[in-house]
Amino acid sequence: MTLYDAYLQGEEPEDDAWALDWSEWAGIYKILKMTKDDLFRQALASFLTEQKREILQRRLNILTRYAVTSIADLEDRIAQGEVAEHPAWEDLIVAENLAAHLEELDAYLKNLRDT
Repeated sequence: MTLYDAYLQGEEPEDDAWALDWSEWAGIYKILKMTKDDLFRQALASFLTEQKREILQRRLNILTRYAVTSIADLEDRIAQGEVAEHPAWEDLIVAENLAAHLEELDAYLKNLRDT
């Protein structure tokens, strides 16, 4: 049974219901035609995707600063002395951490899509 069906049958929401009242949820359901769980899952996926976009932009800003296309290229340029170690080394560490965070977000997104 969907929340909308429960609403039509006159059932009341629990005290900690996420919607202010059943009529609010019913209005959302009529428009979106999805359950609360599906809506939550889709909202979480959208949020994680936006976080991923922001991290990709931050990583791109670092790589662009050194005119490279990858973290490995930046590491090579530092090793060859083509760019000053400071602040390039710190930026490399940040870029590597961003890449690790992207992997985590990708895993969360995959898990959301698989459930």
